[in-house]
Amino acid sequence: MSPRPAPPEVDRAAAGRAAIAARRARAAVKQSIASKQKTALAVAQSAWSDPASAGATLRVTELLTSVPTLGPARVGRVMAELGISDKKRVGGLGIRQRIRLRDYLVTRQGAEPSRLIVLAGPTAVGKGTVSAHIRENFPNVMLSVSATTRTPRPGEIDGVHYYFVSDEEFDRKIADDELLEWAVVHNSYRYGTPRPPIDDALAAGKRVMLEIDLQGARQVRAVMPEALLVFLLPPTWEELVRRLIGRGTEKPEEQQRRLDTARMELAAQDEFDAKVVNREVSQAAQEVVELMDAPIGAPISR
Repeated sequence: MSPRPAPPEVDRAAAGRAAIAARRARAAVKQSIASKQKTALAVAQSAWSDPASAGATLRVTELLTSVPTLGPARVGRVMAELGISDKKRVGGLGIRQRIRLRDYLVTRQGAEPSRLIVLAGPTAVGKGTVSAHIRENFPNVMLSVSATTRTPRPGEIDGVHYYFVSDEEFDRKIADDELLEWAVVHNSYRYGTPRPPIDDALAAGKRVMLEIDLQGARQVRAVMPEALLVFLLPPTWEELVRRLIGRGTEKPEEQQRRLDTARMELAAQDEFDAKVVNREVSQAAQEVVELMDAPIGAPISR
């Protein structure tokens, strides 16, 4: 059998750069655990949600030794007790091994606290598209369902697309403080975010996200200050202008009104806890989901 030909030099160089990038990404994950920006449990859960993440490629021993109070000898004993090989990577664990590792980390640090993630941003930035990507690709993230006084449109399902309620029921929800926020839209129907389903999901340890406008985000901050507010930014102002007026369906005065609104909304970005740039939908969605794993009170670097 003739020897396998060596790969071209350009392929070796590209592979080398990819390997260096992967090592750096793993090192960054370990450092985030060591500095308590993230917990080992949060990294493991994120890895199981996204097998392509840097955390998924960590060996379990690397994950555990990144915890400040766990030394190599202790980690060795824990690995033996869990029945996990020291060669196993976090993303490669079987379901029973994942359960044992999760249970150990929960016992050690407590369950991951859950909090509401609020996604907002200027008009035409792509909030709905990013939210739809999260809904389709991250089934463990619950997206809040709004209540509205308008009637269902063809194909809309009560409790799935919206909670369709009467004006009297909406009034009752306001009076009983059952709405995190609400507003009148287009001088017509009212929309609001019911709080009980969110409270129930958070109490069950679920990830919950609310996609909303700027005024709604401010209302949520007032009544639920522990919520993490994330501002979605366009790559550039020019790109946002292109998205706003590119369709050519609005009159010049309407286009100008929308641009003025976008400027006002962009000026509020520093009110938010974190910012994510929507250069590419899947990447922006991944960054939003990763922010859900940040422990409450930890510094947010984005």
